[in-house]
Amino acid sequence: MNGVPRFYEELASWWPLLSAPDEYEEEAEFFTALLLGHGDHPAETLLELGSGGGNTASFLKRRFRMTLVEPSAGMLEVSRALNPECTHVQGDMRSVRLARQFDRVFVHDAIVYMTSEQDLRAAIETVWLHCRPGGAAVLAPDYVKETFRTGTDCGGRDAGERGLRFLEWVTDPDPDDATYLVDYAFLLREGERVRVEHDRHVEGLFPRDVWLRLLRETGFEPHVTPLVHSEVEPGAHEVFVAVKPAR
Repeated sequence: MNGVPRFYEELASWWPLLSAPDEYEEEAEFFTALLLGHGDHPAETLLELGSGGGNTASFLKRRFRMTLVEPSAGMLEVSRALNPECTHVQGDMRSVRLARQFDRVFVHDAIVYMTSEQDLRAAIETVWLHCRPGGAAVLAPDYVKETFRTGTDCGGRDAGERGLRFLEWVTDPDPDDATYLVDYAFLLREGERVRVEHDRHVEGLFPRDVWLRLLRETGFEPHVTPLVHSEVEPGAHEVFVAVKPAR
């Protein structure tokens, strides 16, 4: 990965004002249905790689016993406060090895920090090693090459003496490479004091066929399904579901 974005370390305590858990419930219900609807049973244990601040896990944990892996110490601290009943492990999805397997494995948008095909393959191999035979995995990148769009977003919220507002700007300066950029401008308020911070995220962008090929080469039986959400245009985002054949 191209360094840890500032918002995941030095600015991590602001995360709940950027991305609140209650915004994730509908999406988590969709992922829960996918995880339960693929692979055999039981479906009781779930590994999430790149779990961030734990927002999605705060809903998935209602159905699964969860282990959360995240490279950023700052985000782990946020997640532990939100999900104290979950097991937390500091680790990189390309290389972490937990010496156990799970009924299901989930990788949300943290997979976009795989910015080369080599990195993406390494992350998929980690998913494979931790998924038990007969189990299944769900990988949910923000975009594949075919669905990518530039654009902007904004938002934020207040909590007591603190407040945050952000502008997000998605661009692709070089459409021929395997990455795009997401720049954030943050206004951070503490009492009457407001400061401005900038954070750049370099994210991976691969064609659908590359995802499917890497999943198949690892041993999975994969397919693509559209993300279904009331605030998402149909067909705008895709999710990869991968079943690990039983022995």
